Amino acid sequence: MTNITPFPAVSPGQVGFDRLELQRIMDLYGRMVSAGHWRDYAMDMGRDAAIFSAFRRSAERPEYRIEKRPALRHRQGMWALVGEGGHILKRGQDLQNVLAPVERKLLRLVED
Repeated sequence: MTNITPFPAVSPGQVGFDRLELQRIMDLYGRMVSAGHWRDYAMDMGRDAAIFSAFRRSAERPEYRIEKRPALRHRQGMWALVGEGGHILKRGQDLQNVLAPVERKLLRLVED
């Protein structure tokens, strides 16, 4: 009973989203939910990558995955937008540019 574990228990070397990155991602998620396109999300924080997955329905595969892989920072860019089939739709250094294809899809949804 005397063992106290600090919250959150983050292991050293774990990759995660910082506050501004998560705010940008959750802003997009909220707009997609209000448009009726997404209904659920999941986050996975590991040693190699931090992944945000957005689902149309919780029982399906994610429609999009937003991946942050700092090991690829100097090569292809640490941000990647991965489609439902697992193919990479966009990769780059800037989160805003990587999220641009989803932002354009949101604009089309509003116009319909």
